[in-house]
Amino acid sequence: MTNPLAPLNLTAGRVTVAAETGDGEPRRTISGLAVPYDTEATVSGGQKVRFLAGSLPTDGKAPRLLEQHDANRVIGIVTERTETEEGMTFSARISASRAGDDVLELVKDGALDSVSVGVDPIDAEFDDAGVLVIAKAKWRELSVVAEPAFEDARILQVAATSVALSSTNTEDNMNTEANTQVEVPAAAPTAPVWAEVKRVPTKLPTVAEYMAAFVRGGEAAEAARREVHAYQQHHAPIAAAAGDQTTTDFPGVIPVPILGPTFDNIAPLRPLVTAIGARPMPGSGKTFIRPKIVTHTSVAQQANELAGLSSTTMLVDDIVVTKNTFGGTVLVSEQTVDFSDPAALEIIVRDMANQYAIQTGNNACTQFANNIGGAQQVGTWTGTSQDFIAKVYEGAAAILAAGRVMPTHLILGTPGFEAVGALVDGDNRPLFPTLNPMNASGVMSAVSTVANPVGLSLVVDPGLDFAGNFIALGTAGGTYAGFEIYETMKGLVSIEKPDVLGRQISVRGYFAAQFIDVTKFRWFDF
Repeated sequence: MTNPLAPLNLTAGRVTVAAETGDGEPRRTISGLAVPYDTEATVSGGQKVRFLAGSLPTDGKAPRLLEQHDANRVIGIVTERTETEEGMTFSARISASRAGDDVLELVKDGALDSVSVGVDPIDAEFDDAGVLVIAKAKWRELSVVAEPAFEDARILQVAATSVALSSTNTEDNMNTEANTQVEVPAAAPTAPVWAEVKRVPTKLPTVAEYMAAFVRGGEAAEAARREVHAYQQHHAPIAAAAGDQTTTDFPGVIPVPILGPTFDNIAPLRPLVTAIGARPMPGSGKTFIRPKIVTHTSVAQQANELAGLSSTTMLVDDIVVTKNTFGGTVLVSEQTVDFSDPAALEIIVRDMANQYAIQTGNNACTQFANNIGGAQQVGTWTGTSQDFIAKVYEGAAAILAAGRVMPTHLILGTPGFEAVGALVDGDNRPLFPTLNPMNASGVMSAVSTVANPVGLSLVVDPGLDFAGNFIALGTAGGTYAGFEIYETMKGLVSIEKPDVLGRQISVRGYFAAQFIDVTKFRWFDF
């Protein structure tokens, strides 16, 4: 999974072009939808993303207008950004430059018919499906492009003024036509088919050329395949006349392609941390204090007039929380950074961030499982649906009686997920079906941990499996949460090591999990 704060280029939006104002003056503007909200799309690296409403700014420095995300091809500036229910709309002015004129003509012809934003995520995180959800981002640039990420990202109508420029820029060379309406044919509902003139290659691509084409992917990889296939078809009869040839005879010319991205067998998810939420830590001190009221003041009915009122001194306990440091480091040679493709450094950094997430998530699970025994147990579950419902309501009633709050989460490991998901009613129907009939007590699915058995938010974390078969319910969210998590993510640090031609990469952060009030939880084993 990629870094959620890495720069992104995303194509989206319907665009219209107007190159002349009502009084005949050249305006050279385009407008349309830059980013639709709450819609998934795929960026060039394969990552799925979704922008939330308000994620892009409408003020501040205006994004530049580029051609195909090429920083050397600046063709204008974004002049207006407007927030709508559909998404972020824009207006942009194409400069009266040679590059701007070229793009304007391509837009009029329909060759370039979409826009694409380039952003730097500021507040973003991955959801359970691996989609990068962007809540806030810096909008760097807007590009005019040919291929959209969304099917409706097409220019439906063009109204443009044709302007010709020359190196002398004389008045005779400026030819302004009247506004014209150009109908752009609707896009076919199938993927584009690229045509080319067939030719017979005179030589095979080198191993380096072939591998580089496959790393780039897309049309470059397909062109490399066609080149090798055409060469083999044309030259095979000549080779056969000289004797049989097999791949073992050409170990130096048959390349070994690399299919990226690198496969990672563990998802860097922290279900318990995500469900409860991590609170920020104080900056100073190795420990910090979390105050808790242990004895409340009292209020009672006055016995009679002028009788003394109830009086109880409040006692506040100091819960000491210790900051734990989590981190990892690796020394990468300069040659590994320079020679690897795909880039080894990016793979290493991503894996270190993933391992940080896994280890801190496991730490939260360890603290929870090792201390849940301090909460009241509501017995042992016999495995039946009726007993499960009874245990949950017994625990919920005890939590309500102890602190006047209701439980919010059902917390368990993978054995508990299996047992609860398999429950059936008296007619052998799923107790928590995938679909949600009117008489169901909640919904569960074998393909997702997002569920609400008996109305509680389900938290399934494999980090709890070490503690055996137990199920806990409690108030784990909101003001009265009985279990809290604290974190200060320090991120990555890179230090050059010139004496060994290397780079030291480290990831680190401070993390702690603490029970504040065990009376907000109940549990049962099975």
